[in-house]
Amino acid sequence: MAEALLTLIERRKPSSVDAYDRAFREVAQELMLLGLWRAKFFEHAAFYGGTALRLLHGLDRFSEGLDFSLLKADPDFRFDAYFDAIRRELEAFGLDADFQRREKESVIESAFMKMNTKKAMISIGVPDRITATVPFNRLVKVKFEADTDPPPGFLTESKLLLEPSPFGVKVYSPDCLFAGKFHALLARSWQGRVKGRDWFDLVFFVRRDIPVHLPYLRSRLVVSGNSPVDALSGEDARGMLRGRIESLDVAMAKADVRTFIPDPSSLDLWSREFFLELAAKIRFREA
Repeated sequence: MAEALLTLIERRKPSSVDAYDRAFREVAQELMLLGLWRAKFFEHAAFYGGTALRLLHGLDRFSEGLDFSLLKADPDFRFDAYFDAIRRELEAFGLDADFQRREKESVIESAFMKMNTKKAMISIGVPDRITATVPFNRLVKVKFEADTDPPPGFLTESKLLLEPSPFGVKVYSPDCLFAGKFHALLARSWQGRVKGRDWFDLVFFVRRDIPVHLPYLRSRLVVSGNSPVDALSGEDARGMLRGRIESLDVAMAKADVRTFIPDPSSLDLWSREFFLELAAKIRFREA
């Protein structure tokens, strides 16, 4: 199975240590999703976030974690019940992983999958020119989270992943994925920094002409305390986004996302004026 795993990694055409690391982590993400599917996880939860956009919709940026939302609120949900299923999938490909659950301090249930990068790369036959430069203490680390009390109103669909073998996942509909990202743009507080990956994803949604699911955006804003009125309109939301754009530190946004994308020159057009033009093109869906 090591040869099959190396094939999956090299399909992503990595050419450097960092590129191999990301390709390896992405394959690990797919193996984890396969393990969750085998354990019937998607009967209880849906996939969303940046990795869902990348793996299922072709977003051209790397995403580090796996984000899920329970279909129904369950404050007692824990990932522990799924560790063995994920571990079996990884071990089938010769990967030795450790799992650690973070003590729950909010409605978000968090856990980590960790494995030694150098050991794993050597075991699957990554070229010596790559493994020789990897520090012995470097880790492949994948964080996975589940919202155990999600805002209501999201829609889901079933999507097929073909690697490492065909399986299905339940995922937010594209317009609800956009609503979640729109909410992040309006409400995310990131310790004084700018998460440029959110702005990169905004470009992705607008280019694809995907609308924002307004009822779900409204639900998220109300729950997070960021909506001035329950009857938020599309133009209200657009105005809120414009306000965020007017204060956006574009240079900081570029710096955040640059290492996650294959072509940093795609950021050359970024400016406040650029994002204001994008905001004008956003469509909103009421139902």
